[in-house]
Amino acid sequence: MADARRLLATLALALVVALPAFAADAPASAPSAPAIVKFEAPTARLTAADPALEARMLAITGELRCLVCQNQTIADSHADLAVDLRQEVREMLQRGQTPEQIRRYMTDRYGDFILYRPPLKASTAVLWLAPAALLLLALTALAAVIRRSRSKPARITGLSISSVNGNT
Repeated sequence: MADARRLLATLALALVVALPAFAADAPASAPSAPAIVKFEAPTARLTAADPALEARMLAITGELRCLVCQNQTIADSHADLAVDLRQEVREMLQRGQTPEQIRRYMTDRYGDFILYRPPLKASTAVLWLAPAALLLLALTALAAVIRRSRSKPARITGLSISSVNGNT
């Protein structure tokens, strides 16, 4: 019985760890009461003379991770490196490079870590497959525990019908 409880606790922990990975791409639903206020740093923006160029730069840098902050995009970060990278993206756009060429340049220079959505390839397969594998493992273990508990006979406690009725 203790083993079953330990296994269920482990499965619950695995589910808690794996579920946020699946929910990351889910659309946000309407907030329920009470509302939670989310505080974020203001977006660091140095505007270019051309608003269209600035919008393209922000779209590209919004997909790239700040290497200093790591939990912010380059578009949102105030770090000196992010400011420099935004300026570099502006200059690359002014030279006529495409967003794909800029992303390729950044990944060649900094690796796939700079991308918020790394591509599925051998070096990043664990990032993509681990949550599904963990969920599958948890469901398999849960099914095994349920199957094992159903196949065990009921435990006899030593009480007889006469002792329950008061006739000892």
